[in-house]
Amino acid sequence: MASQIHFLDIKGKPLLSRDYKGDIPSNTIEKFPLLLLDLEDENSADYKPFINHQGINYIFILHNNLYLCGLTKKNENIMTIIIFLSKLITVLTEYFKSLEEESIRDNFVIIYELLDEMMDFGIPQTTDTKILKEYITQDYYKLIKKSHDHLVQPPNALTNSISWRKDNIFYKKNEAFLDVIESINMLINANGQILNSEILGEIKIKSHLSGMPDLRLGLNDKGIFTSNNNTSTPISNNNNPGTDESNGKNIELEDIKFHQCVRLSKFENERIITFIPPDGEFSLMSYRLSSTQFLMKPLILVNCKTKVHKHSRIEILCSARAQIKKKSTATSVEIIIPIPEDADTPKLTPEYGSVKWIPEKSCLIWTLKSFAGGKQYHMRAELGLPAVNDTENLISKKPIKVKFSIPYFTTSGIQVRYLRITEPKLQYQSYPWVRYITQSGEDYTIRMK
Repeated sequence: MASQIHFLDIKGKPLLSRDYKGDIPSNTIEKFPLLLLDLEDENSADYKPFINHQGINYIFILHNNLYLCGLTKKNENIMTIIIFLSKLITVLTEYFKSLEEESIRDNFVIIYELLDEMMDFGIPQTTDTKILKEYITQDYYKLIKKSHDHLVQPPNALTNSISWRKDNIFYKKNEAFLDVIESINMLINANGQILNSEILGEIKIKSHLSGMPDLRLGLNDKGIFTSNNNTSTPISNNNNPGTDESNGKNIELEDIKFHQCVRLSKFENERIITFIPPDGEFSLMSYRLSSTQFLMKPLILVNCKTKVHKHSRIEILCSARAQIKKKSTATSVEIIIPIPEDADTPKLTPEYGSVKWIPEKSCLIWTLKSFAGGKQYHMRAELGLPAVNDTENLISKKPIKVKFSIPYFTTSGIQVRYLRITEPKLQYQSYPWVRYITQSGEDYTIRMK
């Protein structure tokens, strides 16, 4: 796959390099900064994460003012190398908390050790951080200086076909916790109309299961996943989201990504999700739904009007409505309202909840711990303004941002039909649990009037 892996700063100066095959001269990477400038000068509308020059392929990604670049002479799968570089960033970030130029300079030894374990002769090997952390630690080089009886041995999982899970795991109570989390990104105009929206979904599992359990997951998405529900045991729980959107409707998930533990051949042939899970918490799959697939209204709609009194003050009248079912309740609701940078002396009067003035961020934050479906609340604020003539320009053009979380609810209507757990050797009784959460994404915004 890759002959060399390089870490470079934002100017293209090499910080750390690893040569796996020796078929490319070590000074080849020195051409990368000039090639990168030539690529930028082309003003191409399509972003290309690779450069081909004199028979050498430069595949690269940018992260925190760092370039990670893989070099190869062969016609390799570019996306495979990009995915490996992304996994390398994930592993190093979990080791050092933040991957940047300083953390690379401070951790040369451990990075070289990780590069040797994650790739062998240019072929990816182990990229699971939990397995790597079992035998590659900051004290690893101190340990190998001792006698042979104290050598740190790699875990058996590395030599097994299931490299993401170690052997001999045992729990007194075997449980599996499954979370279906959907994040809503939405742009709403001042009249309450949706201009753009999408759902980003993720299924997370926290596995506390003994041995080598084999799990089979069934979802209600019959357009994508087909299975025989008569041969499985349904999950017993009270976390049914009960959305109207799920009735008589097929859900076509887009951009589906699975954890490496999922048997892709089984999914491609039979549309069944089967897997042996890693121990602990992990993301089983992620998906996306575009706005063209579903019709919905804003879950939390905010209407905010501003009135400027010349030379004196600005008045803000804000109302918020929870447009969800009455039996559902939004929690941890935060409505972030932008205000002029030089506003002061606020007088805040919320009908419900609390309002804080954050002068360093030039905003008001209206917090509602619990917001039941169908309810509507109002908030009034008055802030002083400096004595200037052009007060109309003081009104901020930034949109309102809303943060919230709605438990026991999914917007798409996706549901877990069953999670069957089998362990042939131990044959224990297991307890699967499922929970649904809909929350605001990074971009849930409402334009102001």
